Amino acid sequence: MMLSKWATAIHQQLHNAIIAVFPSLKYSREMAVPCPYPISLLHSTEHRYRLQATRTACIFLILSLLILSGCQNSTASASKNGEPIKITLWHGINPPPNRDVFKTLTDKFNKTHPNIQVEQIYIGQPDQQLPKILTAIVGNAPPDLLWNGATISGKLAELNAIEPLENWLDKSPRKAEIYPALFESMELDGHTWSIPLATNNVAIFYRPSLFAAAGIKEVPQNWAQLKQVARSLTRDINGDGRTDQHGIVLPLGKGEWTVFTWLPFMFSAGGELKGEIPQSPVPQIDNPGSRAALELWSDLLKEGSAILSAPERGYELDNFIAGKVAMQITGPWTLAQLQQSAIDYAVMPIPALNRRAAVVGGENLFLMKTSPEREKAGLEFLEYVLGEEFQTAWALGTGYLPISLKSRQSKTYKSFVEKNPVLRVFLEQMNSARSRPIISGYSRLSENLGRAIEATLLGRNPQDALKESQERLTLTLDTATAKTK
Repeated sequence: MMLSKWATAIHQQLHNAIIAVFPSLKYSREMAVPCPYPISLLHSTEHRYRLQATRTACIFLILSLLILSGCQNSTASASKNGEPIKITLWHGINPPPNRDVFKTLTDKFNKTHPNIQVEQIYIGQPDQQLPKILTAIVGNAPPDLLWNGATISGKLAELNAIEPLENWLDKSPRKAEIYPALFESMELDGHTWSIPLATNNVAIFYRPSLFAAAGIKEVPQNWAQLKQVARSLTRDINGDGRTDQHGIVLPLGKGEWTVFTWLPFMFSAGGELKGEIPQSPVPQIDNPGSRAALELWSDLLKEGSAILSAPERGYELDNFIAGKVAMQITGPWTLAQLQQSAIDYAVMPIPALNRRAAVVGGENLFLMKTSPEREKAGLEFLEYVLGEEFQTAWALGTGYLPISLKSRQSKTYKSFVEKNPVLRVFLEQMNSARSRPIISGYSRLSENLGRAIEATLLGRNPQDALKESQERLTLTLDTATAKTK
């Protein structure tokens, strides 16, 4: 009976946690996994068997995690006998060469900190991590450190899964070395919830040879010039009466990549996502800046000077490398691929409407709630990550931008930039960079904003698409708030 009550309680916690992070999925009260069946069918005999199997699987999974938790606790206590504290770090670093760089730097920490051993474990891309993270949290078997996007901060804080870092960071000399624009991605409700591992932003890569062939001598500085340049670059190269070169490729989809690459245009047009009314803090995705940014992308398509990427694959460079498009929005992580392709390329800042704007990318590290001893060891690794040595080595090895001012100003990194001058654009854009909101409801915000962008790219009126997405977002956030009261 005691085990049954315990399992039921854990089952309910897992159910609540998953609903909190995956609000768009349909759930039944009788199961803790996405419900693939109509609710009206849930009480049939066949489905009752399926539900019972699901309950059993959930309990088995949680029991496994609790066993893992016991192993972690035994490791921590072993350190009291003179053995090193072994802590785990879950991450989704890609591509594989970047994982090799991170492993090398982690191994170096382990060699210079004999009392602490960090085991870094690849657990898949960020969008694959949430179910694993939630299950680990509910099963009391979280990693000691977690690599993920800063936008997950609000949800992890809401679940009471991470430690606030301000007491430690305020005493550390590393705080003054962090690039100022990054604090927006670290802080929420008076607390510091993570530290940046590395950062980046997006700009527009372009083909100088195609610009020259079209008679374009200067890169566009504002939106009107961007539209004009895109028109000039859209050409029938072989004279068969069909366009075979377009000015720019736009990312089709409603996923985070599309939102990430579109947001600089919204910020440049003066848009803000924070709630305008304190009493109603629902993010305002339907704002004048959003409407202007969607109209720009819509105009580029209507004028025939832009083409769409494959769905949810706006990061692929095939058409850019092949010369089928002359401009593409992407970031410095593509430098290695472009260098290997042997094509000509250069980078321009995101053209501005009202102001220069960029959006902070990259990932942060979170200190999970475990035990005082393990958390202290985790903080030592965070201190190491923020340091000039780690940041410079990571930047040189991966193309990410260093988050450390000391690293950015070091002779080694300055020499690296001299050899890769396109990085100057991304470094300069950090001066006007903004972070995506790290509120608990960011997944809902991003999903609905992505829907509006996708609908516009597929031909819908931007104002109608934004209005519908805003109404949907307000409804889902109000409903979620009501359930927590």
